[in-house]
Amino acid sequence: MKKETAGILQMILCAMLWSIAGIFIKLLPWNGFAVASLRSLLAGLTIAVYMMIRRYPFCLNRHTLISGVLAGSVYVCFATANKLTTAANAIVLQFTAPVFIVVFSAILYKTRIRRGDLAVVLIVLAGITLFFFDQLGPSSVLGNFVAIAAGMFMAGMYMTIDRLEQTERFSAIVIGQAFAFLVGLPAVIATHPVLSTVTVLSILALGIFQLGISYVLYVRASENCPALACSLLGAVEPLLNPIWVMLFDGEKPGIFALLGGVVVITAVTAWCIWDGKQKAQPA
Repeated sequence: MKKETAGILQMILCAMLWSIAGIFIKLLPWNGFAVASLRSLLAGLTIAVYMMIRRYPFCLNRHTLISGVLAGSVYVCFATANKLTTAANAIVLQFTAPVFIVVFSAILYKTRIRRGDLAVVLIVLAGITLFFFDQLGPSSVLGNFVAIAAGMFMAGMYMTIDRLEQTERFSAIVIGQAFAFLVGLPAVIATHPVLSTVTVLSILALGIFQLGISYVLYVRASENCPALACSLLGAVEPLLNPIWVMLFDGEKPGIFALLGGVVVITAVTAWCIWDGKQKAQPA
């Protein structure tokens, strides 16, 4: 099997594992911070075991620490957002990360914003606005903002982790899992999560498969799968996530959220294709 083909298959499996987050988080009757903490504990151990098997050294430096804190913030915000708003809202609003990359690159690195960049920013902002037209309670509105924060942190994570070597990437992810575990640990202690067959199996699925093995696949895929292909295949997550939740939990997003989701996913996917073509052109 060609390395690129293997990378594409790894990315598809990774996106499918990412997509099961919503249903298992909904099945857990726990505080969002507690879910994030225990999920990251298991995920961190899973990735650490993989690193030991492959004899990857653990790298702790300024770059892996910054990337790790940003990644950990994504894990905490996403789990919390799923408890406050619908799974569809949480995942689609997090999917806005590429738009924040455009904005942050312009602010931090003085990167020129092209017309296509400006267009996707404005279209995605319009799509985000639609999410707030549904009849939402205060917690749902807060959940939407937390999900947007997850997208912002994910943009920062992508921007920093892209500059790291393979072993540093794995180290940054482990640091992120440790950060999320520590942030949510007070909630675990305070709320005493109820343990049952369903909750134990759900947290094991989230920690080992949805967040642990998936990130191993992601780092492996990023070595051989083109960045554009990874971005497009990653769109499988926001498409499948709400479907699993609707099928197994009965949760349905509102009509405006559905329209907003279509706008955001279409705009980001189209921009990824356009951006890839622009970068492929000779200077």
